[in-house]
Amino acid sequence: MQDMDGLQYVYTENNEFTETELQKNKKMFGNEIITETPVIQTEANTQTEQTNTNNNDLSQDMALIKAGSFTMGSPNSEVDRGSDETQHKVTFTYNFLLGKKEVTQAEYEALMEENPSYNSGCSDCPVEKVSWWDAIKYCNALSRKESFAVAYNETTGKLLDANGKETTDITKVVGYRLPTEAEWEYAARSGTSTPFNTGNNLTTDQANYNGNYPYNNNSKGTYRNKTIAVGSFSANSWGLYDMHGNVWEWCHDWYDDYSNNVTNPIGANSGSDRVLRGGSWDDYARYCRSAYRYDYTPDYRIINYGFRIARSQ
Repeated sequence: MQDMDGLQYVYTENNEFTETELQKNKKMFGNEIITETPVIQTEANTQTEQTNTNNNDLSQDMALIKAGSFTMGSPNSEVDRGSDETQHKVTFTYNFLLGKKEVTQAEYEALMEENPSYNSGCSDCPVEKVSWWDAIKYCNALSRKESFAVAYNETTGKLLDANGKETTDITKVVGYRLPTEAEWEYAARSGTSTPFNTGNNLTTDQANYNGNYPYNNNSKGTYRNKTIAVGSFSANSWGLYDMHGNVWEWCHDWYDDYSNNVTNPIGANSGSDRVLRGGSWDDYARYCRSAYRYDYTPDYRIINYGFRIARSQ
């Protein structure tokens, strides 16, 4: 896959990257060296945060995201927009819970008994070098621990309802899962229609990205060259941290063109790549935009790919 800006990476048999610099698709990884491997309409002006909604629930805080509608995608006038960001109305008829923070190395290791992260030794940093499959296995393991029915068939990747039957109705999925792409953007925007939930610009005092490449010719910032502890910056207005930068976040959906106005979307039925959102510590600011869409093969583990958890309510 080839990037419009720069580097490319070569895979090994273990689906990890070598140190070879080539060209990669859609987004820039900056100068990293791989050693392994919209108008918003909501039912309420603010979202209520909720923690430990079940006596056995995960100790990690989750935000309650209320049902509502919003305009997904970006207007033609948005600087650096992609051709796949077609604006359309999305409606949610259900509330859902979303992790306030990305899953950390400590949380992942406690449950999965391993820490695959490249930037290891930082327990409060997001876990990375996880594939989409790794992420859904974590979700299922957490569901089992908290006595919820699992959300995924780990062989097919299909969603499961409370009775273990495959479903395309996200409201019938009770276990922990990845957010859908629409849920992710709805929550990231948190009532905004600007390129970022911080407004028309994103600084490195607001998010962890490659500050050598600011948005729309704004001033340069810091390039930290690694992940940092989750929650290091202010949350958006719905109580969610790091929706821009730090690590790319796997979403449930297969990547595909958007449909027209939709209700409770979960993406295409099949595909080759899964969606990632949010940008990362090694990306240009423009890739951190709320509307920016990225996709990659679900098998691969990359040093700036992580995730956060969701659950239907």
